[in-house]
Amino acid sequence: MAAPRFLLHHSPRSRSMGSLWLLEEAGADYEIRWYSLEAGSHKAPDFLRLNPAGKLPALLDRGPDGSWDVVVTEAVAIAAYVADLFPASGLAPAIGTRERAAYLFWMAYGPGVAEPAMADAAFPRARPAPPSALGWPAMPEVLARIETALDGRRWLLGDRFTAADLVVGGLLAYMAGFGLMQPSPVIARYLAAIEARPARQRALAMKAPA
Repeated sequence: MAAPRFLLHHSPRSRSMGSLWLLEEAGADYEIRWYSLEAGSHKAPDFLRLNPAGKLPALLDRGPDGSWDVVVTEAVAIAAYVADLFPASGLAPAIGTRERAAYLFWMAYGPGVAEPAMADAAFPRARPAPPSALGWPAMPEVLARIETALDGRRWLLGDRFTAADLVVGGLLAYMAGFGLMQPSPVIARYLAAIEARPARQRALAMKAPA
């Protein structure tokens, strides 16, 4: 039997949880190689050859006929890569459509703006950085922008769930779960919709083999 197309290098206590959720949303054929952050198995030489940064996730794509050997790292890159590979999933608006512009904005906003703002809120600097030195605002402004986008909408792009919701909503769920923010009613509604996704529930329920 041929191996599944994708191999996800994964630890449940890492950003790779979003990649596992992504593969479930896409309906992709995949297998998992489990890692323990506590044991440091993601720093072993075999994994460092795949990702010299020693970070999870990493996704191996064997290609449609098993002839590829492509490794994609960085969670948002994996999200964009898989979403485009599975157009029937609806995870990415097609290139050339109006929705594509907003989609790409939110895909970049998650790791490029929201996550740095979250890190600043969780680990404050000894003294504020000059405003002109940073490419992101403070966390309250980030949350306000997300709330504005969600006003009257179920998802960031309207009625359609996309990988942008997976990236941004997944980060918000992480923040709420660790007490890094107190969700407003708008964001609480959004997070409830995120947590109700069957694909997310399946991903969260997966456990490493004993």
